[in-house]
Order: sequence, then C-alpha cells, then structure tokens
Amino acid sequence: MLRVRPLHFTSRLDSWDSLLTALGMIRTENDAGWPVFDAGSGRLALHAVPAGAAEDGTTELAVEVGDLAEFARRTNLAAEEDGRTPAELITADHGETCRITAPDGFSFLADKAAHGAMGADADPALAVVGVWFTEDPAAASRTLQQVGARPRPVPDQDETADFAAKNGGILMVRPASGTPRSGLGFEYDGGLEPLRDRLASAGFQASVTEEAFGRTLHVASPDAVAGAAAHVPGTLWISRRHA
Repeated sequence: MLRVRPLHFTSRLDSWDSLLTALGMIRTENDAGWPVFDAGSGRLALHAVPAGAAEDGTTELAVEVGDLAEFARRTNLAAEEDGRTPAELITADHGETCRITAPDGFSFLADKAAHGAMGADADPALAVVGVWFTEDPAAASRTLQQVGARPRPVPDQDETADFAAKNGGILMVRPASGTPRSGLGFEYDGGLEPLRDRLASAGFQASVTEEAFGRTLHVASPDAVAGAAAHVPGTLWISRRHA
C-alpha cells in the first residue's frame, strides 16, 4: 500500500485544526502535539513546534505503507537498474521507519500506517498533495515510481510530473533551483466557488484565480502571521482536479 501523508510543522495547531475542518477533513489520530487528519484522498499530519522555531510553517514530504520491510525490498528492487538502493530501514525519533533518498539528495520517510480506513465523513472531493521541488525532476519522478506511485497525465506542462498513490493522495514533482524542498497543497474534484464560500463562512480569506494551468483557490495560511519567517507561504493552494 502507499498513501500520501505529509507532515506539517506549526505553532498554530488550533488554527490549522479549524482550516482543515473547514476544508472537509476529519481528525483520525489525536496524539498530543501530533494530530492526523484524513481527506477524501490522503492524510496530513501536524506536529506542534514553538513559535519562531526553524521548522515552524514548513512541510516534510512523507508517505504511509503497510509493511516497512516489504516496502523497502520492493523499492530497492525497482531501483536496481539505476544501480541504487534508495530505501533504508532506520529508527527515527518516532520509531521504526523507512528513509528514501533520491539522487538529488532529497529524502523523505515512509511510516507504517497506524490505521487503514480513511475518515468516512471527510469530503470525498478533497485530496492531499505533497510537492517535491527539485533541479532534477526526471530523477525525482523515477524515485516516486520506484516507491510505487502511479504516473498520471499533466496537461500542457514541461518538466513536471504528477503521481497518484494507490491508497490516497497526490504527489507532484516541480522544477526549482536550489536545495530540494517539500511543499503542501490540495486538489478538489468539484466547484471551487462553493469551497471558497465554505472557507469564508468559517472565517478564512479565500479567492479563486485563473492560473496558466487552470483555476486555483488560494486561502490564507494559518502560519502567515506577523513576524513569520520568510519561508512561510502566505497562502495555501487548492487546484481544481484535472481529468
């Protein structure tokens, strides 16, 4: 199995709880300082950090799998033709996990899923999107295929790649200069205006814009407060799911 489950660090858990609830996500894990929310497709984990911490407002790409050892075996088998063994079983602060390292030096974790069922009451149209920004999109795309992500068409875009995880969520590769990094977004398989109105009624500023690749809903990020670090994005994006 493979499910997208990014990890977002924030000093504003309550505000994120309110935003994710307004988006139609359901809290399915409630460990102190580490809540997890299910969308119709994919999950998002939050991790509390002090205000002003270096991690505050950042997102780490991460996935969930069923069996760590089997996942590592299959990933390394798929990468044999590249002469690489990208998957390594390790012990992290939160327990046993698998670290995947790509040719560009970027790494992310695959954790064992705590539970299989998605939140039954979550909005089925909403999907969690993990984004990988890199100077080597081709190698990043190969790595995601090696972990079992399934390519899907990207309309009229060069050097980009989209992938669906079998058990929920979307992974995107986007070209970018500098050190590889992660990003967070959402997709919505429905009208963006009703979602915008739902967010507005919950007190969140949101607007729909026309982008080169389609229509996008932008909503103010809970992390974008006075004194926030320069790396904190001012808005989160929710794109209209393409066919």
